[in-house]
Amino acid sequence: MRTENSATTATRIAVDANAAPAAGTATRPGPTPTTPLTAKATRGGTVLAALGVTAFSLTFPATAWGLEGFGPWSLVTVRSVLAAVIAGSCLLALRVAVPERRHWAGLAVVGAGVVLGFPLLTTLALETATTAHSAVVVGLLPLTTALFSALRTGARPSRSFWIAACAGAAAVIAFTVQQSGGTLTTADLYLFGALLICAAGYTEGGRLARVMPGWQVIAWALVMCLPLTVPGALVALSHEPVHLTGHAVAGLLWVAVGSQFVGLVVWYRGMAVIGIPKASQLQLAQPLLTLVWSVFLLGEHLSPAAPLTAAAVLVCIAVTQRSRG
Repeated sequence: MRTENSATTATRIAVDANAAPAAGTATRPGPTPTTPLTAKATRGGTVLAALGVTAFSLTFPATAWGLEGFGPWSLVTVRSVLAAVIAGSCLLALRVAVPERRHWAGLAVVGAGVVLGFPLLTTLALETATTAHSAVVVGLLPLTTALFSALRTGARPSRSFWIAACAGAAAVIAFTVQQSGGTLTTADLYLFGALLICAAGYTEGGRLARVMPGWQVIAWALVMCLPLTVPGALVALSHEPVHLTGHAVAGLLWVAVGSQFVGLVVWYRGMAVIGIPKASQLQLAQPLLTLVWSVFLLGEHLSPAAPLTAAAVLVCIAVTQRSRG
């Protein structure tokens, strides 16, 4: 029964780490969970990660709405400032201590990748690319995140995990090439750059979520970016015209609250429970959900290849979730 005890101990450590108090407070050992509780915690982590993916799937349609009334630089900086105000208020209300200095570099990576880099590059891409096209390109994010995780954390998923992940990525690439006529545009370059920088932010955020609550990871990253986002918002708003419409305001509020804060809170919490590689593979469903939103919210038309890609991606998700690291 040594294997079962080891698995239970590892899961207890992960769960306790996510429930860890803020830096500077005392830590009390909690009760040791039983095997059924471990399974429940794993299912809960999967549900949280899936909720994060659902929130993210609305980001591109909401960004398209926001661009109806804001310029790209204004939209990105204002959304970050609004999210930081909410996050900072939560930190103050709960009297959360400042993270230890050894975590600052990791939080800076999260800020550069998730708070600034990914929103800016994808917003610039959406000025010329459709949300459906952009969503499919960003479908490569799970594989990119898994690669960063292997390099940064030493994770070693199984061979079947990698085969399924590569198959899902191949399906996404094939769909993208077919949609773009075999050529890459400037928007595609923005999107590929967004993949790299976001994968780094996800990986570092998932690692930090094992030593502090996931919501504090993104909250502190947002607050740390305020010295850049506040001046950036003031400059952008003074140079880019603003036309407040219902779509523009709704899009801004969603990307600021849903995508930039709440979605990342549940996403990092889920990653801390089930692991970065497996959580990242849930994002294979994100472009499919975005395709649905693009039809219902934006009136975009999908090609016949979309259902085939959806089926291939869902099969890959099933395989990766069953494989063991």
